[in-house]
Amino acid sequence: MHFGLTDEQTMIVDTVRGFVEKEIYPHENKVEELGYVPQEIADDIKSKVLDMGFYAPNFPEEVGGGGLNHLEFALLERELGRGSMALTHFWGRPQNILMACEGEQKERYLYPAIKGERMDALAMTEPDAGSDVRSMKTFAKKDGSDWIINGTKHFISGAAHADFVIVFIATGEDDTPKGPKKRITCFLVDRGHPGFEIKPGYKSLSHRGYDNMILTFDDCRIPDSQVLGEVDGGFDVMNTWLYATRITVATMSVGRARRVFDYALQYAVDRKQFGQQIGKFQGVSFKLADMITEIDAADWLTLASAWRLDEGLEANREIASAKVYASEMLARVTDEAIQIYGGMGLMNDLPLERFWRDARVERIWDGTSEIQRHIISRDLLRRLGG
Repeated sequence: MHFGLTDEQTMIVDTVRGFVEKEIYPHENKVEELGYVPQEIADDIKSKVLDMGFYAPNFPEEVGGGGLNHLEFALLERELGRGSMALTHFWGRPQNILMACEGEQKERYLYPAIKGERMDALAMTEPDAGSDVRSMKTFAKKDGSDWIINGTKHFISGAAHADFVIVFIATGEDDTPKGPKKRITCFLVDRGHPGFEIKPGYKSLSHRGYDNMILTFDDCRIPDSQVLGEVDGGFDVMNTWLYATRITVATMSVGRARRVFDYALQYAVDRKQFGQQIGKFQGVSFKLADMITEIDAADWLTLASAWRLDEGLEANREIASAKVYASEMLARVTDEAIQIYGGMGLMNDLPLERFWRDARVERIWDGTSEIQRHIISRDLLRRLGG
């Protein structure tokens, strides 16, 4: 692994950071107050990213994407992590799973998503099926050449603006020594399709304006042509194309932590108590030292996992380590930043209380900290026959 960035990678970092500071930061307070992103702001961000040629940067050039590798995309996501997720959502990064599209699906879903003509959302989680995906109850029953879907998904990020949803649904069940095991199939379902409805979700304290939604299927009939990948092959599609999504949580956690740290560092220089800068007191200076050490460690752990993917190396354990460490690091860093600011850190005059709130969900979505530790320990034990 090379520890320096190429000129092109440096350009990516500088371009994205400059965009976030200029086009995202100024709208953050408004989104916090409103609880949603005004359409004109969303359209403006999307239009500017398209003009820059940075839309769908995670897709290969041969299908019209930006062609970034995993490391470069991690650098981009790290800089986007500095800004409000509700706003950076419109820097389009469609789900890579759309690369599984075949035939007409490419014209209806893949290419329009890459061009910014249609937006997607990914749906797996249900009220009774979070970490245990195979316990999902939403079921698709075969009826001739169609499927009839019934059930509910919730906590679906991005669905508020999605033109279609990539949804994982149970399509059968096998008996195993450990009990029944669901067979899962991935479907493409358009907004407004009969029997399918996207409803407002719950009010979350994290990432205001980046709404979670509830999806309901009521005798929703869709044809075979809407199956993404193979019937009962949902986990194959998932493992092929969603393998690296946890890196996004890690990289964005690092980006947000660096922004928080910048606030704390500047405040430690500007704030004076007892006749000197508070940064000269060990109680503050040691906090700063610990914060930057953890941020750097999370950064390199994350970039190393992305690099391993680019090198074709096994990276499941490394990605899990990056996700759990970076998300938990962000919680510690935001908490310490507020401690340095004292009472003002909790006031909404500053964005620190928002970062503190936002940090909480990172340890839950895309696999909880407990799930990541399970992945890590399982990998270690299996090598020794455990």
